[in-house]
Amino acid sequence: MRNKMIALALTAVLCLGALTGCGRSEASLEKVTVCEVTHSIFYAPQYAAMALGFFEEEGLDVELSNGGGADKVMSAVLSGSIDIGFAGPEASIYVYNEGKEDFTQVFAQMTKRDGSFLVARQSDDAFTWDKLKGAHILPGRKGGVPYMAFEYAIRKNGMDPATDMNLDTSVQFDNMTGAFLGGTGDYVTMFEPTASAVQAEGKGYIVAAVGDEAGEIPYTAYFAKKSYLAENADLVQRFTNAVYKGQQWVQEHTAREVAEAVQDSFADTDLELLESAVQRYKDIGAYSTDPVMTRESFDLLQTVMTEAGELTQTAPWEEVVNNTFAEKAMEQ
Repeated sequence: MRNKMIALALTAVLCLGALTGCGRSEASLEKVTVCEVTHSIFYAPQYAAMALGFFEEEGLDVELSNGGGADKVMSAVLSGSIDIGFAGPEASIYVYNEGKEDFTQVFAQMTKRDGSFLVARQSDDAFTWDKLKGAHILPGRKGGVPYMAFEYAIRKNGMDPATDMNLDTSVQFDNMTGAFLGGTGDYVTMFEPTASAVQAEGKGYIVAAVGDEAGEIPYTAYFAKKSYLAENADLVQRFTNAVYKGQQWVQEHTAREVAEAVQDSFADTDLELLESAVQRYKDIGAYSTDPVMTRESFDLLQTVMTEAGELTQTAPWEEVVNNTFAEKAMEQ
């Protein structure tokens, strides 16, 4: 009996120790602050990594905020109020060309095509890009990748975005949907799930995928100041590992499974709408399957920026892009 009591006591102590250990493990998660350019199912791998515990597995607690534009995200990173920015790589190119000593480096790519959809006021199953001639369009912030990719698609269809239509950049990125619903413009570009939600309500109709027309381009990526990457290399590596796990998971699962996994990040959006939005992105190959940014895609981005009149000097790939973390994540 005495031996049995001792055994029970030891078991209790071990259980208590295990619980205490679990508590220490949770408390020891390192916080990393991330500012995203907008909140969209376009970034499904990120939300999947958060929902499925991939960041926690890497010992990280991600605090996510919405910057509402790449310029605002970059400002937050440069000021030190945010650790990691999540926006178009063009922001890092601009910063490098400004000559900042502690410039930002892109260390993980998330998407490889434009994620916006062209929404019209009327349904048009026979839409062709030449129908945009003379139209009033809300395309996003001038100098941002969404705007430049849209311009690139217009040029591919033989039109001049400066003279053949009115690209209205007076409306801020976060206010574009509201402005369109309020009566401004003939067309607007929207990300998912907003585009599908507007269409479901009969207030606008998706007529084209900009990413389909513009082609592959490094569209959204994570970046941080060079000093932050050097001083927090282990944390950044673990962060990139989790991102890669999320990318692989989304690649290997159906749109329905992805929608179910990330639904908590889009509490106000119907599951069916989320599913259709994920499927749209899968159909155009928008999601990167790994976090490496290639030199070729980086060069294409700078070509698009140059043609848009936003870049007079190209930035060196080896300075702006740091694939060390992405390559190591893939090796692991």
